Amino acid sequence: MAQGLLEVERKFVPGPGMEERLQELGGTLEHQITFRDTYYDTPELNLMRSDHWLRQREGSGWELKCPGAVGVSGTHTKYLELTSDPAIVACLCEVLGAEGLGHGGIDAVVGSLGLQEVASFVTKRSAWKLVFSGSDEDEPLLRVDLDTADFGYAVGEVEAVVREEAEVPSALEKIQSLSNMLGVPAQERAPAKLIVYLQRFRPQDYQRLLQAELQREATGD
Repeated sequence: MAQGLLEVERKFVPGPGMEERLQELGGTLEHQITFRDTYYDTPELNLMRSDHWLRQREGSGWELKCPGAVGVSGTHTKYLELTSDPAIVACLCEVLGAEGLGHGGIDAVVGSLGLQEVASFVTKRSAWKLVFSGSDEDEPLLRVDLDTADFGYAVGEVEAVVREEAEVPSALEKIQSLSNMLGVPAQERAPAKLIVYLQRFRPQDYQRLLQAELQREATGD
């Protein structure tokens, strides 16, 4: 499969004064933006049930998140982010067992595979970046996104993006340290915006995903 970036992250529920705390820790507000995300899948949610997440972001294009290698669990997640059209098309065809359709752009392949809109919502985001004092200049920045979706759900995310598996343990350590400094409870697990959207507006699809996740945990996949 084509190479992509590894996104290591931890989601949390942002409490009052979170932006002030980020400033106290030396964080810099990079930007505040508003965007729409639209997610696509088969009617049976074959992608999401196998932990693959296809999204088209307004102004940014397509992205496919694929499960990262084993070794990250609990409150953290790790995904391989694919953003190039050929890599996304190849992965979609592989996951859905349709290698013969891997010709043309993503829009054409989405139609050929019968993918349809599953969720679409607008997010207001404040994006912050932080560097730990004494960190190596070559080490990735930590990023903190504070999001509020148009259906009323707010969630924060501490994230590091790395290129190699060997960088993941260090990224996890930094994410955990920053989470502690932000006052995030050690075992807190905040769901993603998409999951809350499905829970509220497409409960049958939410139950499908819940069952698939329980099955993955039971089999160790």
